[in-house]
Amino acid sequence: MSEHKATIIWKKESDQFTYDTYNRGHIWKFDAGIEVKASATPAYLGNADMVDPEEAFVASLSSCHMLTFLAFACKKRLVVESYEDEAVAHVEKTPEGKLAITRVELHPRVIFGGEKAPTAEELDQLHHSAHEFCFIANSVKASVAVEPR
Repeated sequence: MSEHKATIIWKKESDQFTYDTYNRGHIWKFDAGIEVKASATPAYLGNADMVDPEEAFVASLSSCHMLTFLAFACKKRLVVESYEDEAVAHVEKTPEGKLAITRVELHPRVIFGGEKAPTAEELDQLHHSAHEFCFIANSVKASVAVEPR
């Protein structure tokens, strides 16, 4: 139905090419000329001032959930004033002994305005529907828990 592309560019910046010396920094290029500086996570000798793939993964899940949530809220004629999520991805060993993001926790805080606010049950249903229809969440094996705050 659609394609989504990214170009990843890396070039060697050190004289030597050993595990301890090669640079992890690289560029992610997206549509409209947007460029993001990326690196490995600091645990793997990356630059903490750049986005790492694990952060991008959890941001992608959180963003997709939020956008799907907002769409459902609009259809229910609810007014969302703000939405903030402190999402967490957990890298752990799988039963096979491989490292993987095994679970993600979304912790959305939603502020509603307007005349109508959802009940706690309606809010839970909105998050459930958003999770069910978020195609990023539907694309991963990690468990994704939505724990509103």
